[in-house]
Amino acid sequence: MKEKDSTSASDSDRTDGEISIPNDQNIAGFKPSHNTETDPASNVDPPPDVVPDGGLTAWLQVLGSTAILVNTWGLINTFGVFQAYYETTLLSSHPPSSISWIGSTQAALLFLVGVFAGPLYDAGYFRHLLITGMFLIVFGQFMTSLCTEYWQVLLAQGFCMGSGMGMTFLPSAAILSQYFARHRALALGIASAGSPVAGTVFPIIFSKLEKSLGFGWATRVIAFILLGMSVIPVAFMKTRVPPHKGKKSLVDKSLFKDGPYLSFTAGGFFAFLTLYVPFFYITLYGTSQASVTESFAPYLVTLLNAGSIFGRIIPNALADRFGCLNLMLVCMSGSAILVFGWLGVKNLAGSVVFVLLYGAFSGGVVSLTPSVVVELSPDLSRVGTRMGFGFIVSGTAVLIGTPIAGAVLGGESANARWVPTVLYAACGLLIATFLYSTARFLQYRKKGGW
Repeated sequence: MKEKDSTSASDSDRTDGEISIPNDQNIAGFKPSHNTETDPASNVDPPPDVVPDGGLTAWLQVLGSTAILVNTWGLINTFGVFQAYYETTLLSSHPPSSISWIGSTQAALLFLVGVFAGPLYDAGYFRHLLITGMFLIVFGQFMTSLCTEYWQVLLAQGFCMGSGMGMTFLPSAAILSQYFARHRALALGIASAGSPVAGTVFPIIFSKLEKSLGFGWATRVIAFILLGMSVIPVAFMKTRVPPHKGKKSLVDKSLFKDGPYLSFTAGGFFAFLTLYVPFFYITLYGTSQASVTESFAPYLVTLLNAGSIFGRIIPNALADRFGCLNLMLVCMSGSAILVFGWLGVKNLAGSVVFVLLYGAFSGGVVSLTPSVVVELSPDLSRVGTRMGFGFIVSGTAVLIGTPIAGAVLGGESANARWVPTVLYAACGLLIATFLYSTARFLQYRKKGGW
């Protein structure tokens, strides 16, 4: 009778929304025969309610998630060199704002497809999403290498690859919450480091090979790398917790009563509306405003992503101790201040310092976002759906953000309006900082602690 009461209480806790996930306590009458944290090599899997917080299987999920970040955000962070190439060569008859729709469509679909990928992940279709998404990314990259017209590039690099990214990115972040609790933010940070590493390497590969082999083979070489990276998650990644048996819906209605989550999501709109303006336009700014040579300009994107490597790992490592939302505020405010400072960059040295610092702070914003959503979610069974809803908002912002910047900038580089373009980006990040601060205050009132 005592055991039955304990079980009922546990179920009630899940229904009410607040769940505690200890690592080494007796849960629902189960007492593990070994310490899952100190004995990670054990072949005995812990029960679903006990998060292992380490072990070979858990870290293989991090490795697989890193590979997915290479194939998703890594490519998006590389689009700056494609933007510059399209503007000067392949699609030179089209204005910058039209060309930026390709990259913004790709990034937006990574978020927007999450509205379907989140509930499907919660329902147990992780492997289906993973395999289909990896195929679309690799297939789209190969097709991009054959494109000669604007609509072809938009279809292959924008829609096809973007859809594949949307199917894989959200599940790759959500699955880590099944394997890590105390070190969740660090695990997400290490995984997200795959993005800036790819963003550092891919521009160099493209710039070097495009000159010697042409656009087609430079793009295909990257596609073969993506194909090799896809093997890792397909081989190793799997869910640990069985899907929730309750009825699933595309929207968790409880989130509309969650003030901190709503404020954070609203902040995410303004953050992703303007966060990628420097990624898309730093190459063009360098050559036209900062005396950067055309041969070195593509490396600004490389340095931007190199700085992002530190921004993906260090803030996430600190977030496990000081709080994800607290570190998000530091990274968001730092990004806003740096973009205001972008107006003062007039030479190569200033450009290098700016891209390294902005890469670090903006990288923290991107990598901490899934951790904050998990932190603000009432229980793990709603993480995928809540991420999906947030991704709709962020995806819409990414879709329109850089084209708006391109329209503000204008079509002729000689007459480009850089001051209003930079102010547009900086003000968007400033508004996001305010809304994130509001979310932090509301969370303090809700939980009673910082």
